Amino acid sequence: MKSSKASFVTPLVLLVLLVALSTASAQLAPTREAPRNEPLETFDDPPAPPRKIETSPRMISPFGVFTSYQVNVDANGQNILGDAANECPISVDPTDGNKMVIAWRQFNDVTSNFRQGGWGYTTDGGIHWTFPGVLENNVFRSDPVTKSDEIGNFFYLSLQSNVQQSFFCDDLWRSTSGGQSWTLLSGEQGAGGGDKQWFTIDKTNGPGHGFQYQADDGINCSGSGVQFQRSTNSGVTWQAPVTIPNSPIYGTLDVDTNGNVFVGGWSGGTTFRCERSSNAQIGGQTPTFDRNTAVTLGGTIVQGGINGVGLCGMLFLAIDHSGGPTNNNIYMLASVEPSGRSTTDVMFVRSTDGGLTFSAPHRINDDGLTNKWHWFGTFAVAPNGRLDAVWYDTRNAANNTDSQLFYSYSTDAGVTWSANVAASTAFNPFEGYPNQSKIGDYITIVSDNTGGNVAYSATFNFNPNRGQHEEDVYYVRVSPSGGATPTPTPTASPTPTPTPTASPTSTPTATATPTATATPTATGTPTATPTVTQTPTATPRPTPTPRSVPTPRARPTPLPRP
Repeated sequence: MKSSKASFVTPLVLLVLLVALSTASAQLAPTREAPRNEPLETFDDPPAPPRKIETSPRMISPFGVFTSYQVNVDANGQNILGDAANECPISVDPTDGNKMVIAWRQFNDVTSNFRQGGWGYTTDGGIHWTFPGVLENNVFRSDPVTKSDEIGNFFYLSLQSNVQQSFFCDDLWRSTSGGQSWTLLSGEQGAGGGDKQWFTIDKTNGPGHGFQYQADDGINCSGSGVQFQRSTNSGVTWQAPVTIPNSPIYGTLDVDTNGNVFVGGWSGGTTFRCERSSNAQIGGQTPTFDRNTAVTLGGTIVQGGINGVGLCGMLFLAIDHSGGPTNNNIYMLASVEPSGRSTTDVMFVRSTDGGLTFSAPHRINDDGLTNKWHWFGTFAVAPNGRLDAVWYDTRNAANNTDSQLFYSYSTDAGVTWSANVAASTAFNPFEGYPNQSKIGDYITIVSDNTGGNVAYSATFNFNPNRGQHEEDVYYVRVSPSGGATPTPTPTASPTPTPTPTASPTSTPTATATPTATATPTATGTPTATPTVTQTPTATPRPTPTPRSVPTPRARPTPLPRP
């Protein structure tokens, strides 16, 4: 009798919980301090079996003065039903702003969390995108990072691992064709690094010109702590790693105009770090860190909550290269959870003395709502010194989970920020999970003198076969002139010199994914999400005259990996 009663109560309790989960954001998984000394990326599932590929019109999502364009489309420019894409770094050719590359974690089928190195490129300012395929078919890849040098070469740093988790190693690819094709420079797993890695390129005129630098989160190729690595030949070979003091993780790095390298990251609790290496630019010396500053951002990096098993944000460090009064200012921004809260704010600090001291943290989201989510905060510094910040925001959502991309900018080194502006329609971040309950761990932005180029993931497309929305990658252009405020006056920026081209040690060519066959499907229009519209023939924004890019020669497809 006792067991019979228990068997009746258990399904009743489960039913009540399911109803509560569908109607209240309070049932989100609790946040916890982000993990340290454990991988964010694991090889769990094998590749999904082959399936019939169905498509629908690609999504173009207008919202006020902003328009988001889907990036991960097939060879015919159509949305691929049943796949997923997230974690999308963007890079821009500084000689021709119409040429951009976005990389992402490509899940060919949401029934498997096996992911590969996807990418897309554009030549018309982000209106149309081409997705040629993944770097290598059926090779597990994650944590994509892209950068461009000052003459328009693109670089793609990609993490590899295996099902045994016996290694977490990167390799470095280069494109001299605007992202149309890629050449492996470092050899397989030859770029060291690890999980989660970020990298940057020295674009100064100093002795470190062209050097590449990366930092990881301690789960890495050598297996010995949070590390920094350097390449002095444009990514072809990478020197032995050095340990970074205080182990800052989940943060980006940048180079000031004097060639000093700064690494930002989170070292646990509410402490962040800004660490400087002034001799990394000297090729004959082992890099050391001669400045180590503790920084507070008013909270901590967390995992869970609105992003399932993912992080709610990372730490972004960027330096002003304007050549003006704010030149070499160091800025740091992150979405953090303040003490006593279970949601996040976008917080910002700056240093005007080379990282010796930092300002008190400043909250960029201006709603003042402590029960709302302001997550995946990221930013960039324009060549004229303007700061552009974007993030996901739930302030307008009655359920406190539907999110919109928001934008704010600063023209006074972050002392004040413009009124926050929504830059996208709302989307449900919980739908379209690729057997991995998160929409990635970050989004990115690259700024120029008039605005910012944003790559982000959203669930605007609806898949009628699954009855839910899909995770896809989108591009949107944000700018001060797109809102209710004037465009800042540009300031002069220094002219860089060309980076010497390194000769690769091995040159496999990126493998194209088989072209999907378009199958007519009933395309549902999601509630409170944009309607698919025809692609406009918009005129790209003015940019400098691009340099001539040679047409890449054809290369044979490599044999399958064992």
